[in-house]
Amino acid sequence: MLIRRETPADLAAIRQVHAAAFADAENPDREPVEVGLVDALRAGEAWLPALSLVAERSGQIAGHVVCSRAHVGEVPVLALGPIGVPPESQRAGIGSALMHAVLGAADALGEPLVALLGHREYYPRFGFEPAADFGIAPPVAEWASHFQVRPLTAHDPAVRGEFAYAAPFMQL
Repeated sequence: MLIRRETPADLAAIRQVHAAAFADAENPDREPVEVGLVDALRAGEAWLPALSLVAERSGQIAGHVVCSRAHVGEVPVLALGPIGVPPESQRAGIGSALMHAVLGAADALGEPLVALLGHREYYPRFGFEPAADFGIAPPVAEWASHFQVRPLTAHDPAVRGEFAYAAPFMQL
């Protein structure tokens, strides 16, 4: 497996990855919001090409993760997501490899913090902790129980306040 930055040639495969990863069995004809979210992020100012990574296995795209620009107050930070791996490829280490790669890339770029809304039992294995422990509040109070952050090397503990996602996240 190879983890690398996405290229223009990967866009259709990335859409397919998220369509499969987030498919709704009860509404199979409905496109998952994550597909449109990635497209909207890519078209906006919050897009960070260096942090849109794919997992390639046997010449095929088997997963995708992206971090986009977000803020805590006026401080630039990152929002992670979506991360997607199609069901037939899950539990093979692809998601973990993508997580480690994007967190390492974010740290190498000098980013201070990565936040996400996700499963409380899964993401702590990558160093994520409840955002409230860092004085960071989600933009929607009901998200608090699943809103998590991962401080990176450049993190300043004095940075506290409300987290602001890029506009496409809030238009879901």
